[in-house]
Amino acid sequence: MRALFVASSGGHLAHLLWLEAWWREHARAWVTFDTEDARARLAGEVVYHAAHPTNRSVRNAWKNWNMARSVLDWEQPDVVVSSGAGVAVPFIVAARLRGISTVFLEVIDRIDQPSLTARVVGPLVDELVLQWPEQRQALGRGTVVGPILGLGDEL
Repeated sequence: MRALFVASSGGHLAHLLWLEAWWREHARAWVTFDTEDARARLAGEVVYHAAHPTNRSVRNAWKNWNMARSVLDWEQPDVVVSSGAGVAVPFIVAARLRGISTVFLEVIDRIDQPSLTARVVGPLVDELVLQWPEQRQALGRGTVVGPILGLGDEL
């Protein structure tokens, strides 16, 4: 399987990195921001750098939409997996339009109220993965898998 992982740098990227036991077994590429922490955490991986900030920037949203189309053409993933935030939206939408499977992992710290990204892409994704039962109540759907934490990582 070929996977494309899409996340803002920082905590959103950390959520996807905590899934290493799964993704290590598959061909993969990453989309995130060009930040020091992302470069350090993804050293040796195939990485595409998305435009940021994504909040309230139509210009960067448009850049990321065009990037999503190009990266999906180039990588031809079987699945797009994201944990947010704003950079997830153009990649999830572009993947859905192409019939590519999509997965969204709601972040662990959004217990009572879903993230904006989950509210936007939740209805679009094939799989909505949640870490708390309260998240399912708030979003109306999704598979609760329990907290996903990396060894030695803290909230």
